[in-house]
Amino acid sequence: MPPTVPNFRADYAAALAAASLMMAPTSAQAALPDPVRAMIEAAIAQGDPDLVADVAALALQTNPDDGAEIDGMVEAFNAQQAELAAQEAAAKEEAIRTAGLLENWSGKGEFGAFRATGNSSNSGVTAGLALTRKGIDWTHKLRARTEYQRNNGVTSRERISFTYEPNYRLSERLFIFALAQYERDRFQGFSNRYAVSGGVGYQIIDEADLQLSAKAGPAYRVTDFITGESESRIAGLVGLDFDWNITERLKLTHDTNAVAETGGTATVIVDSSNTSIDLVTGLNAKVSDALTARLSYAIEYDTNPPEGSVGTDTLSRVTLIYDF
Repeated sequence: MPPTVPNFRADYAAALAAASLMMAPTSAQAALPDPVRAMIEAAIAQGDPDLVADVAALALQTNPDDGAEIDGMVEAFNAQQAELAAQEAAAKEEAIRTAGLLENWSGKGEFGAFRATGNSSNSGVTAGLALTRKGIDWTHKLRARTEYQRNNGVTSRERISFTYEPNYRLSERLFIFALAQYERDRFQGFSNRYAVSGGVGYQIIDEADLQLSAKAGPAYRVTDFITGESESRIAGLVGLDFDWNITERLKLTHDTNAVAETGGTATVIVDSSNTSIDLVTGLNAKVSDALTARLSYAIEYDTNPPEGSVGTDTLSRVTLIYDF
């Protein structure tokens, strides 16, 4: 009797069929294949919600019968992420509440050149510092700026300004503010000018790329003129702050502060009133994460300037801003 020749093809087919039967899940014991599970778990380990969503969507397309298990893994991940976010937010809030007076400040330092027309016509340097401290409800802002020029040993421009503004948020858009301001500009006719104010503000637009806020309130201003005279006036302050992120690296800003004096009373007396208006419009171009180039144009206007001074000064600045 001739020896039996093994049928390797048939044996392989039978073995493959047996393996397929063993691997094929029944409806009672359907399970997500290990490679697919490992792929989702690897995405979860990255901690990126977008990546997890994309991988889960792909797994669902190739394994539609395992949708419940895939959804469960994604829901567990999302719940864990939400818990972590809540813990981080609580820790951040606690850190803000317990921070010392000198902590949690951020700022911008500015330095550059300018060209002025009006009471002085020259070019020189300008420097500025802006500090902000944001709390849960309180925000504190400190602003300082100086412009200085000497030609042949003679000072042709010397302007110093300092502003401190705390505000308290009453709601998502409504806030109250206080303001203390000091200015010195002998070429505008005053050696010192002080103003204090307070009032109500409102965030008109608060979008990721567009912000617009306005504020108004009574003010009190004291001016020391270079002639040696001094006067005090009750005033009203109106402010406008506009920021527009045109692109990721290009930003348009506009700030308006108007102080209208009323000759010592709360009603406008046209003959003796003096209105000061500061308009500043700037275009910021981001050079790097910390460095920004800024081109700005400022108008300083007094309706009733001291004798010998003109009412309007303009200032064009090209500066570099460093965030810290």
